[in-house]
Amino acid sequence: MTNPANAENYRLLLETARLAIEQYLTGQPLNVPALDTNLNTSQGVFVTLWEPSKKLRGCIGRTQGITPTLTQEVAECAIMAATRDTRFTPLRDTLELQNLSIELSLLMPLEEISSTASLDPHRYGVVVMAGSKRGLLLPNVDGIETVEKQLQIAKEKGKIDAHEECQLARFEVLKITEQDAPA
Repeated sequence: MTNPANAENYRLLLETARLAIEQYLTGQPLNVPALDTNLNTSQGVFVTLWEPSKKLRGCIGRTQGITPTLTQEVAECAIMAATRDTRFTPLRDTLELQNLSIELSLLMPLEEISSTASLDPHRYGVVVMAGSKRGLLLPNVDGIETVEKQLQIAKEKGKIDAHEECQLARFEVLKITEQDAPA
């Protein structure tokens, strides 16, 4: 994030996520800004919400963008992370949101792989696919030190049997956090 133009765009993406959640929670129509650069093309993104204790509060995203712009993708995924992650009760008001920090993971294109030797849980996220079932785990997750553990959790998330034959894809991410964003 050394490029000042990119730093400003990353800050705007984080603001977009927070603004979209606030607008949703207060019943306002969704109105998000647009980036003026080629960065504003649609791509996969995950929005993660963290409590002050570094405890997960919500995480939802897409491996590929489905909206026309990245800001729209961030806005939609932010709202879903705040209100539709079934592991947590939905956020109810903006007061609750004020205590959360937001992290964005911008996904690079998926790359199909034929061997687990091509994985590194610190560098690559993984998608495990078996028929219509899919499990995904972002890279560099605390407590995930081995490829075996990464695959186990991704399979569990996708409700894929541990011994079920599956296809693998990996991806890299650009993480953007509110702690890293310029003021």
